[in-house]
Amino acid sequence: MQAPGNTRAFLGQNDCQVVAACNIEENHLKKALDTINGHYKNSDCKPYHDYREMMARKDIDAVMLAVPDHWHALISVEAAKNKKDIYGEKPLARTIAEQQAIVKAVRRHKRIWQTGSWQRSEKNFHYGAEIVRNGLIGKLKRVEVGLPSGHHDFAGTAKALIEKLATLPDKPTDLSKIVPGTPAWDLAVTLPPPQLDYETWIGPSRMEPHIAQRVFMNWRWNYNTGGGQLLDWIGHHGDIAHWGMGNDDTIGPLEIEAYGEFPPKDAIWNTCTKYRITAKYPNDIEVIIAGGHDDIKGGTKWIGADGWVWVNRGKAFESSNPVWAESRRLPEDQRKVKLYESSNHYRNFLDCVKSRKPTITPVEVAHHSAIPGHLGLIALLAGRKIKWDAKKEVIVGDAEASKLLTRPYRKPWKLK
Repeated sequence: MQAPGNTRAFLGQNDCQVVAACNIEENHLKKALDTINGHYKNSDCKPYHDYREMMARKDIDAVMLAVPDHWHALISVEAAKNKKDIYGEKPLARTIAEQQAIVKAVRRHKRIWQTGSWQRSEKNFHYGAEIVRNGLIGKLKRVEVGLPSGHHDFAGTAKALIEKLATLPDKPTDLSKIVPGTPAWDLAVTLPPPQLDYETWIGPSRMEPHIAQRVFMNWRWNYNTGGGQLLDWIGHHGDIAHWGMGNDDTIGPLEIEAYGEFPPKDAIWNTCTKYRITAKYPNDIEVIIAGGHDDIKGGTKWIGADGWVWVNRGKAFESSNPVWAESRRLPEDQRKVKLYESSNHYRNFLDCVKSRKPTITPVEVAHHSAIPGHLGLIALLAGRKIKWDAKKEVIVGDAEASKLLTRPYRKPWKLK
């Protein structure tokens, strides 16, 4: 989903040469090659099926990773080990343990990392966070993070299945209600197309029957490969919330509780469709992360003792102070805290590759920003409040919930 746009963005940078592309789906790989070679008007871009072969190339300085969540950790660690700087998508990984492995590898090999949390490179998000960080809304009391709910057919493949299922007496139309052992499930399961290496696509995750509606882009709606709307978006609006809170270097929250609505665990699309998470942070700050609740507006809202600020995509900005809405930058005398500024996320990455200075969203920030989403999902799945030791990065006093900090890998895959 992100790969084509990211590729075009890097092709637009004159000091960046795209020399290789890797994909395990032949048509997608050909499309990438056509885009890259068409831009340069040559055939120099080399195709790869195995990411490890591409990472081993000594002449590649940096890589852009846009793969399903269940592959983030293995590919990121391999890239770091091969001394590649990395532009990687959010959330950092499918589990907290995998995120920890990525952070460790990036630090050990001294790599530059940029997360695709591009909202930090947009003026309204920067402005809102800077207002909060400079104390202009007073003591921060509450933060509201509004995320999407339900499922969205990003790949446009659900329609074909629904038309196929129209031959059944009950004519099912909701993929989150279709489970194994039903005629609808039997029609949904197909052989993988010949151009897709499905065995590798599943990779370290549990092997499941091939269902086209939960592969490309729609892998988000299956907990075997993705984390639903919650983890798909926590690296955006949750990331901005942390920026304004000053939580880039800390791993809160201290405790988190949640409730939500789930499809059957074995449904085609089984991720939470509606959720509400309450996280307690130090200094008596409460963070609400919600999807599907009308009282929590989409975007990020910081509420303090003396006012509030709300930001969202599309340059959206609202505040309790009309004066703030008239500008997109604080007067210099009010900018005691000056947040990192970037006007182009891709340009920022390339500049940092050259300077060896941190990007606007380095790996530690990606890790911290996703933590409340991961803990929220664990609290949802466990059905109880979770206490988090932010210093040790462990769940306190709950062995069963702690198992969800990681996940088993299917052989022969290992995270080293």
